[in-house]
Amino acid sequence: MKRKTMTKIWLQKRAEDLKTLKEQRAELVEQMKELAEKVQKEERAMTEEEDTQFSNLDEKVKAIDSTITKLERARDLKLNVISKEKKEELKTEEQEERAFERYIRAVCAGEPYQERAGEQNITMGNNGAVIPETIANRIITKVKDISPIFAKATIYNVKGTLKIPKWGLANSTHDITVSYQEEFTDITADAGKFSSIDLSGYLAGALVLIGKSVANNAAVDVVGFVVTEMAKKIGEFLERELLIGTDGKASGALSSENKKTTAAAGVITADELVDLQAMVKQVFQKDACWIMNPETFTAVRKLKDANNRYLLQDDITGEFPYRLLGKPVYLSDNMPKIAAGAKTILYGDLSGLSVNMRENISIQVLLEKYATQHAIGFVSWFEFDSKITEEQKLAVLEQKAS
Repeated sequence: MKRKTMTKIWLQKRAEDLKTLKEQRAELVEQMKELAEKVQKEERAMTEEEDTQFSNLDEKVKAIDSTITKLERARDLKLNVISKEKKEELKTEEQEERAFERYIRAVCAGEPYQERAGEQNITMGNNGAVIPETIANRIITKVKDISPIFAKATIYNVKGTLKIPKWGLANSTHDITVSYQEEFTDITADAGKFSSIDLSGYLAGALVLIGKSVANNAAVDVVGFVVTEMAKKIGEFLERELLIGTDGKASGALSSENKKTTAAAGVITADELVDLQAMVKQVFQKDACWIMNPETFTAVRKLKDANNRYLLQDDITGEFPYRLLGKPVYLSDNMPKIAAGAKTILYGDLSGLSVNMRENISIQVLLEKYATQHAIGFVSWFEFDSKITEEQKLAVLEQKAS
């Protein structure tokens, strides 16, 4: 078992011990109070038996107090150990980032890169270097910030093919049922069945160029620049695939069979939005949201209810300044615009979409390939696949075909 997991279990056990001891202490104190109140009410001194009982209770309370103090002290010490471990991780990340920055500036200036202690995570190749894993992790974090669709999907990191079990009807009529029964009457045996949704991996790549003059500028955060630009490219690609998908490759959330078709090709009504929201069951409404194109948002923003109130309400505390029918709204240029047959609005809990990042993002620095452009390249490779694994969590508004 890993050290962090053991530490977490230890802290959880100590918390449970402290809770039990505090509950025992409260019971003992209550007994002492009842004994004292009885004596006061009867306006008399304690009997020898009551005095012994009170003293025993007091000794038990003191012993528990001492134990609680020691357990709390031990917990604090353990927390300090975790804090030190975290500091070591941060120190490693800082070392790798500094090493990567020194490497970029050295090769752009035409100088040899000299590896220092703690910088061994930069792997040198024939045409450049493979950057440290901590930089790649920063890119993934940045991608999640850029794309709420990727951030809210269910993410797996499984090598090979990931099989996600799916429960369904054994056929069109049979499913597990519950009903009232009578004695001596057979229960009809119905059953469902398990199938699986397979997530494999499709290779994808992204390329970002940075001019050597920019990299040589000491005022420019070259590591931050690479992370931001690479995350932007990957985020844009992943968002499109997770929404729309590509035939024969990854499948997007808009492939959901849970659809509502509008009455008109180029119009969206308030009632249709209400119907779309109702297509997701209440149990999955907690983390539901709306996703639409900015132009669709403009059209929806003008919709009003029967009392002439706008459906979109201000929400200064949310991730987006508007809520629609009580749920947050996210905009994506990858969502189709209003047109005949277009799937214009996605609603629901995006965890119903599963993504398998089979191969962690690996990024390599290319030196020679773009030398004639006075630039260096950063190419990233990753394998992923996506499919809807819980249809009931998602619903799509589709415009009527013309």
